[in-house]
Amino acid sequence: MPSPSTSLATQRPDIAESFMEFDLAMDMAGYVSTKVFPVVEVQKQSGNFGKIPLEQLLKKRETKRAPGGGYSRSEFTFDDAAYACEEHGAEEPVDDREAEMYAEYFDAEVVSGQRAMADVMRNAEKRVADAVFNTTTWTGGSLTTAITHEWDDAANAVPIDNVEAAVQAIYDNSGLWANALIVNRKVFRNLRVCDQIRDRVSSNGAGSSELQGLISVQQLAQAFDLEHIIVAGGSENTANEGQSASIGQLWSGEYAMVCKVANSNDFREPCIGRTFHWGADGSTIGGTVESYRDESVRSDIVRVRHDVDEIVLYPEAGHLLSNITT
Repeated sequence: MPSPSTSLATQRPDIAESFMEFDLAMDMAGYVSTKVFPVVEVQKQSGNFGKIPLEQLLKKRETKRAPGGGYSRSEFTFDDAAYACEEHGAEEPVDDREAEMYAEYFDAEVVSGQRAMADVMRNAEKRVADAVFNTTTWTGGSLTTAITHEWDDAANAVPIDNVEAAVQAIYDNSGLWANALIVNRKVFRNLRVCDQIRDRVSSNGAGSSELQGLISVQQLAQAFDLEHIIVAGGSENTANEGQSASIGQLWSGEYAMVCKVANSNDFREPCIGRTFHWGADGSTIGGTVESYRDESVRSDIVRVRHDVDEIVLYPEAGHLLSNITT
């Protein structure tokens, strides 16, 4: 049976509001897609936009003014780029009989909404992870480096040297200073026990008693001299239906990305990428929750959806490190 149009579905803010603890759990799981690709709200489902070439931002011009003369004026040229938001969504049926059977134990609508939300957000996270840890986009010596000593080799790894070399490469390519390191949680835990990291944290003022504990994200950021350490979590079962589970990480432990991420919603701020979101059809970036009735199966159908396009804007604003984990 075809799903009804959005106009026939009922918005369910009551279910969405019940997701507060669930949202916290998702955040704790390490979903970072909108930190890596901050959101840009767009007025149309698809369209063209002008991307300022990085060399235009650094263009040299004369600034001296003669008496009676005007001031130097500059005009940007733009590279043509395009976005096309696609709708992503998931539905969960809430069978009338099952809802009554288990009403004493849980709210079936809320649980169904959470399941649908998890699927939508997991796929959004996967799309950004695949776009960032991408050896097709980042290829060649100026954009990617295979490090010599993996970061799970605590005694020999030199992650500070690796990241600094990447920061310098980004600056040479683009004139931008990187402000972020993106790794998955397993790599983050390996970094905390690297001798080079512990020596740097100690030299920054941490005593031996603190080093016996866990090095924090903030201490790691200070050690790398970066504003953001973005620790990505989230797992997926890549096995087909009916097969034994095969659990993998959404963000691979084989890679680490050093890059410039946006600190504002100003689209003119150069950064590695953005998430374009179109809300005119009722979408919200975190997922619109709605429901409709399907009498053929005596069920209420809970649906979660959003309309997005995730785009790498400036590959030069990133440097991909590989061979991170043995």
